[in-house]
Amino acid sequence: MTELRGDGAATSEYRWALPSVLLGDGRAGGRVRRSMRDWIVDIVMFLLACALTFLSLEELQQQNPSEPLVFIEQVTGALSCAAVWLRRRWPVGLAVVTGLLSSYLEMPGGASVVALFTVAVHRPFKVSGPITLFNLLTLIPYVSLRPQSELDRTWAAALGVAIVLTVFAWGIVIRARRQLVWSLRQRADGAAEEAKRLERERIAREMHDVLAHRISMLSLHAGALEFRPDAPPAEIARAAGAIRTNAHLALQDLREVIGVLRHSTSEGEDTVPERPQPTLADLPALVEECRHAGMDVRLDLRADGAPEGLGRNLYRIVQEALTNARKHAGGAPVAVTVEGAPGRALSAEVRNPLGPRHGARLPGAGARIPGAGAGLIGLTERAELAGGRLEHGATPQGEFVVRAWLPWPVETTREDEA
Repeated sequence: MTELRGDGAATSEYRWALPSVLLGDGRAGGRVRRSMRDWIVDIVMFLLACALTFLSLEELQQQNPSEPLVFIEQVTGALSCAAVWLRRRWPVGLAVVTGLLSSYLEMPGGASVVALFTVAVHRPFKVSGPITLFNLLTLIPYVSLRPQSELDRTWAAALGVAIVLTVFAWGIVIRARRQLVWSLRQRADGAAEEAKRLERERIAREMHDVLAHRISMLSLHAGALEFRPDAPPAEIARAAGAIRTNAHLALQDLREVIGVLRHSTSEGEDTVPERPQPTLADLPALVEECRHAGMDVRLDLRADGAPEGLGRNLYRIVQEALTNARKHAGGAPVAVTVEGAPGRALSAEVRNPLGPRHGARLPGAGARIPGAGAGLIGLTERAELAGGRLEHGATPQGEFVVRAWLPWPVETTREDEA
């Protein structure tokens, strides 16, 4: 547990321990180093108690008390003011002791007010409520035993009740405000953490979509070289060139995605990687690249003019589906169908014959392209975030199908056009 400042704000060093005091069991925690603001608040409270004590001294002198009573009043008043410095450590005990003393004596009243305020701020109602009631009950012996007229007794009782209730209400308001501030801060921190988590997931999906395609191409060409070391020099040179090109593109994509990650971490902006930003118009180039890698891909594109954001999501889905087909279906033919129009939807279907259950073997090679299954999960999340859906699975005809459906509104937003 920790202590809180008297002005209703927690120390910056222990501000996240607020629930232990705001909603705690009323026990004071260990010693906590006071901040500069804490010292200022404590000094103000001490001076307030001293001021109220001096005002009580003037009233006491008007009553012409005996010298022993004046001496007792002064000693208890001075000790009570000094005890105000202990209000953070023992607020309840200080309130009880000063309340008992003020049941007959005048000068401990200032410290009693400060102690009641501290309890109202730092302790729950189940503790501060009885302490307040106790302070109200101490007014009975005070107005009954002090030598004064009946009119003065009435005014003293009314003033005492007003002071106790006002101080208690003031403390309750500050406590409620502190709880509200803490709650809002927790919500803001939770929202910030959620935003960071979503950003990390988005960048992870982007990195997977960008790199999985390139790495699978590298594995494909490297497997071909491994399987046919005696291939003609022209074919070896072409495969080596494809490996070099895809490795260069993979490194460039990785560098730029990591740059976006650093930019998002430092500035907190939800930016889309500057490169690559493919659109629906880049699908033919993707299919052609897969054909050069040895895949048998047929593209049926019946959609045009899709917003960039929508087209980018569909491109990533088709790219990952082709990557999975290349990894798990070997050289089997793949059919890609894309269609859509504004006001309806943009859909894609990637269909290929089923390969071996645990991954396809490269043509003529003994190695398998590994897969962790995260690609389809990422595609499903991407489609759902775009407001659509994605289905995948084997069909009775012995094919594996990936179907994606993304909404294509008639009026696009700036995010869709970005």
